[in-house]
Amino acid sequence: MNIDLNCDLGEGFGDWRMGEDTALLDIVSSANIACGFHAGDPATMRRTCEMAVEHSVSIGAHIGFRDLVGFGRRNIDITPGDLKDETLYQISALAGFAHAAGSAVTYVKPHGALYHSASQSAELADAIVSAMTESSNSLALLGPPLSHLQKAAELHGIEFVSEGFADRSYTRFGKLTPRTEPGAVLADPESATAQAIDLASTGTVITADGITISMPVKSICVHGDSPGAVTMAKSIKAGLINARIRVEAFA
Repeated sequence: MNIDLNCDLGEGFGDWRMGEDTALLDIVSSANIACGFHAGDPATMRRTCEMAVEHSVSIGAHIGFRDLVGFGRRNIDITPGDLKDETLYQISALAGFAHAAGSAVTYVKPHGALYHSASQSAELADAIVSAMTESSNSLALLGPPLSHLQKAAELHGIEFVSEGFADRSYTRFGKLTPRTEPGAVLADPESATAQAIDLASTGTVITADGITISMPVKSICVHGDSPGAVTMAKSIKAGLINARIRVEAFA
């Protein structure tokens, strides 16, 4: 049994740094690298791609709304046409730095508010996947199972990789608990590790109100911007390995 462990990285901007990217790249198997819209800048993108190559970690384009101030966590009203162009723009920018580092972008993952909006909108999901096909037919799409992102990927013949979250709680409807609600983020490494093992081994998750629901995933995310992210990521990886689950990139 194996599972991918992904993390959002390269989310600094200019002289401002977020997260411990170097330490996290020594743990995870896939890196969702910010493409300059919700976070990141050219120098950060280059540096993060180079570090990912040094650690043999797969590179993914972490696309988002054009919202540096809100860190891409505010919903933006955007037309499908504009989203398609902005998605292609972000993928292409990161692809340049990945190529310069001796690697390539192998998948795409929407960030924050775009992740949720595109999961619930057939038009936005199709815009993202359409941009991916214009960039490369070999890109995979990372997102929530049974969402419009999955439907759009399957419609266009794009590989879809279903994702679960180790450090976020779920509602009984299979959605992430909104960050505005108590208990949305799991800060305890033991709880997050137990959830990761359940997701990887049984394809289930226990919701915030104690109900076990189906959540079949091929990749598990741990957030790099959370306090104690390195400690949590180490705990999750160790827990998976102890459960005889191999951590391996899907791409």
